[in-house]
Amino acid sequence: AGAEFLAMLLIIVYVGAVMVLFLFIIMMLDVDFTELRAGLVRYLPLGIVVGVVLAVELFFVFMAWTFAPAASGLRRAAAPAGVSNTEALGRILYTDHVYLFQLAGLVLLVAMIGAIVLSLHHRPDVKRQDPGAQAARKREEAVRLVDVEPGRGL
Repeated sequence: AGAEFLAMLLIIVYVGAVMVLFLFIIMMLDVDFTELRAGLVRYLPLGIVVGVVLAVELFFVFMAWTFAPAASGLRRAAAPAGVSNTEALGRILYTDHVYLFQLAGLVLLVAMIGAIVLSLHHRPDVKRQDPGAQAARKREEAVRLVDVEPGRGL
């Protein structure tokens, strides 16, 4: 019976470890914050609107939070026979709360893409290869034969 709890605990611990690993990778990258600050002024009004909407939603959620009197009896309800805790949790997550579960996955995907966008920047001083140009060039353009006199260098 305790193995289910141990399995879920291990999953949570390892997911947290991967999140910390992503955080350290982003921290170790050399991100140029001057360009990010320049774009901040452009997105500041949208950020303020999103922040106010989230604050208002949190206010309404916490002000309307009540406990149903009938819910206290559900805590003492017997578990159905033959259903383990993990199976019951899976049934609840994938049937009753499937949209919230998918939304959590979407939030994690957006966070991962955001981390990639923040760490990926184009540097013009770095030389890059162009495989198309390399494959399209001819031998005559790449190799030059030089007639060198004996005893003299180039």
